[in-house]
Amino acid sequence: MVAAENGALKGAKVGGMADVIRDLPQALAGVGIQADVIMPSYGFLTGFDAKLIHEFELSFAGRQEPIKLYWLAHPKVEGANIYLLEHGLWQSSPGQIYSQGSSDRPFADDATKFALLCASVAKALVAGLVPMPELLHLHDWHTGCLAMLRALAPEYQALQSIACVFSIHNLALQGIRPLSHDTSSFAAWFPHLFAQLDEGQRAQIIDPRYPHCINPMRMGIALADRVHLVSPTYAKEVLLPSRPELGFFGGEGLEADLQHKADQGRVLGILNGCEYPEALAQTSLERMGLTEFRALLNCIESALVQWQGGRTQVSCVDMIAFTRLQALWRQASAGEFPDFLLTSVGRLTDQKVLILRHILPSGLSVLETLLQQLQQTQPKALFVLLGSGDPEIGQFFQTLAAKYAHFVFLQGYNEELSQCLYQVGDLFLMPSSFEPCGISQMLAMRSGQPCLVHGVGGLRDTVEDNVDGFVFYGEDIKSQGEAMLATLTEALEKFNRRDWTQLKRKAKARRFDWHSIALDYQKQLYNIL
Repeated sequence: MVAAENGALKGAKVGGMADVIRDLPQALAGVGIQADVIMPSYGFLTGFDAKLIHEFELSFAGRQEPIKLYWLAHPKVEGANIYLLEHGLWQSSPGQIYSQGSSDRPFADDATKFALLCASVAKALVAGLVPMPELLHLHDWHTGCLAMLRALAPEYQALQSIACVFSIHNLALQGIRPLSHDTSSFAAWFPHLFAQLDEGQRAQIIDPRYPHCINPMRMGIALADRVHLVSPTYAKEVLLPSRPELGFFGGEGLEADLQHKADQGRVLGILNGCEYPEALAQTSLERMGLTEFRALLNCIESALVQWQGGRTQVSCVDMIAFTRLQALWRQASAGEFPDFLLTSVGRLTDQKVLILRHILPSGLSVLETLLQQLQQTQPKALFVLLGSGDPEIGQFFQTLAAKYAHFVFLQGYNEELSQCLYQVGDLFLMPSSFEPCGISQMLAMRSGQPCLVHGVGGLRDTVEDNVDGFVFYGEDIKSQGEAMLATLTEALEKFNRRDWTQLKRKAKARRFDWHSIALDYQKQLYNIL
């Protein structure tokens, strides 16, 4: 497996892909498949008992670049290996996996460093520095250039003897860069290959919307043997063109390539999995009491204090959260706690919160309408939202957190706090405009917390309306927002009734276990071996 992230190593996780790369090798081992992982070291991952096993040179961007190759045993899977590649280019953002980039040159740093990753993996394989696998499994746009090198570069033709599958975790991010005339372009990275490409080959790697640009995501789709989407519903959605004006996000410009692949029977949708620790199975379905509320407040306080560690000033958003926390502590001291806890954990991106930010005909956003709705129907309710990402979206939430005392917005990420919210919440909100698979809803359900979700992608495949949660739909973003509010009203009406416990029990009983999913990989995705 070639990937940019890996949750098996501390510090190597940013999104849900890292969870997959962490958990899938262990599940595959259970069905007799050894899955090794190769990725960049980013300059900070080689401290995990990694051993330097090779140093080699690679022709990249017109220079001979020195690459170090490290090895370590997989921490969770006996006999499996993790390989780490080290070069200064992968340290362009110290301590970080991805670079922020800029609006005028999107993906410039990251596209270059992942093009180097792909070339380094190809060289390590054909030179025998890493054992040649039976199958290459590439993940997201970061690895698309490897599918291209395998198909088009003469020096890597040996890779054509092994099968290649390409997993798409998020089609919206494609790594698009110029074909030439830029230091971060195909011609700059691979000058000799660029000079050799014929028109047919060039047509396979350029972006269908921008003919002077290459698209690494498209390379993976067009040039791998099979394409895997991380849920069955998402695998159907991406065959249709996106219509953002209607709140629908599908193929994002690559629907024709995906439809062509699907016509050949080479597009599959297999859901991601979730781990189910025995300790969680023993937890009660009773709703949060005073003890659990105090534990939640301690988690919030701890996260807020930790976030201040590297700062010289307390931010406005943290100051608002500290103020709300003090009021909640006073409630707890008086023996009071919320009679309804709405929770949400996720990145602050348009993918996740576009619906919440939409302005309704009333002049209020969907989120502000929700907060007023809670105020009126459930006066002692509390909404806690944990997330980080886009600063503009953060400002939107900050403004409402200052206005409404029952809305606590925590800008950042903290693993302990997220687990606490999954475990003590009454209802988990996940109104994504599109969701390839989603893990947060699985984690909430695993703790017995029903979810209110938009019926797209993996959310539609994991939550069953009025059985173990609530699902809303809509023909455009306005009707989606209105449907979400109506569905919340429906959920609040059912709350505290006897059938709510049944809802929680059903949510907790749902299983998306990795072993079953590994069998699907073996039978459907890897059966080209």
